[in-house]
Amino acid sequence: MDKAVAKQEKAEDRKHAVDILHGNLWTNIVRFALPVAATGILEQLSNLIDTMMVGRLSGDMGTLGMAAVGANTPISSFVIGLFVGISLGANVTIATAIGRQDQEGVTKAVHTAMLMSLIGFAITAVGEIVAEPLLVLLRVPAEDLPEAVLFLRIYLLAMPAILLYNFEAAIFRSIGITRLPLQALCVAAGVNIVFGYLFIGVFGWFVVGSALATVLCYATSAAILLVRLVRIDAPIRVSRANLRWDGASAAKIIHIGLPAGIQSAVFSLANIVIQSAINSLGTTVMAASSASLSIEAVVYNLLNSFSQACTTFVGQNNGARQLDRCRSTLKVSAAEGFIAAACVIAFSLGFGRQIIALFNSDPEVIEVGYMRVSIVISSYFFSMLYEVISGYLRGFGISVAPAIITTLVICGIRFFWVFVVFPADPTFHTIMIVYPISLATNALCMIAVLLIVRPAKKGTVKLAAKVR
Repeated sequence: MDKAVAKQEKAEDRKHAVDILHGNLWTNIVRFALPVAATGILEQLSNLIDTMMVGRLSGDMGTLGMAAVGANTPISSFVIGLFVGISLGANVTIATAIGRQDQEGVTKAVHTAMLMSLIGFAITAVGEIVAEPLLVLLRVPAEDLPEAVLFLRIYLLAMPAILLYNFEAAIFRSIGITRLPLQALCVAAGVNIVFGYLFIGVFGWFVVGSALATVLCYATSAAILLVRLVRIDAPIRVSRANLRWDGASAAKIIHIGLPAGIQSAVFSLANIVIQSAINSLGTTVMAASSASLSIEAVVYNLLNSFSQACTTFVGQNNGARQLDRCRSTLKVSAAEGFIAAACVIAFSLGFGRQIIALFNSDPEVIEVGYMRVSIVISSYFFSMLYEVISGYLRGFGISVAPAIITTLVICGIRFFWVFVVFPADPTFHTIMIVYPISLATNALCMIAVLLIVRPAKKGTVKLAAKVR
């Protein structure tokens, strides 16, 4: 029976895998990107539903609970952004090895990536120590601090599972399988919703219930993908016999992944600074911002999926030395990303108030939250553009330059804004204006980097020289 199930699973994996090296890019990139987007969106929706349950099922404590959870959003986004970036290093390393048909390299990279997920335990340990001082540093109001600290301490227990899931998802995506991580998260999201309602609505555990449900969600998704990696056919099958550390593979993953992780984490770091300014404006603004952040995260995941598609397609095609297809991948990813951005921006502007009202019916919370949605999401055209360009460069193994540019531009502008501009006019609107300014500037800088580096053209020159 087990063999029959395994055989059926393998057939399904082959059926739904996207052919990265051949076929129509317009179709294949969408087939790859949409499940990736759905995975990220489902992850956010699961967290969003938790936040809604805290706000709706906690009676008079609802706004306080939303504020406590929202105060932790930049911190969790920072860690997850770092994890996702590092896992992209595994994605590119494995995809490139697959493109050049290097099975030994694929095996070493896959098993090294699995071992790297153990870093999550160290992050949990450190996080438990710094949880309260970090939230105090973020100027979380005294009335919100105890619940915010409690939520963070429990949420940190999920770090090993979060890192493992992201590495597993990156391994599957390197060979064009994007539906399986989504399917695993669908099951996990169901677990999250059921236990979230049970813990919050029935047991009355407030923010503790939300955090515990999140931990169970990530543990479930990681376990499902681990089982499938053990059963799947080569080239990415995980086995105990091959589970050992390979220094060369680890170096490649870190070389590409760490700068990518830093690039993602930089946004969260800058947002942590912005969150500290938001926290100074009181519980109502914190709750409104928390609701808006959940919507923004959904939109970002949709647009960022085209960046991840671009990275994987370029990685494999660069390994196979199909450089014209690499260039076409950039153009198609950007074009499809613009179409997606136009749709989600229009939807968010049209229904933003109604969505925020699902979290909290307070009219002031709704209006403040919609202000954030209308300003931030409208600037996501710029976000999509530099993410796709960054993904293209990472596919060639160029990860340091985008990370440096993003760090200097995003952190520089947003730090200046919070510490210089905001004190002169301490309003929520003043804080929000920094988003379109910083995102547009970063997009222009990333375009300049692309025009200077031009990796596909340089790769053509290297290949011609090698042939001669």
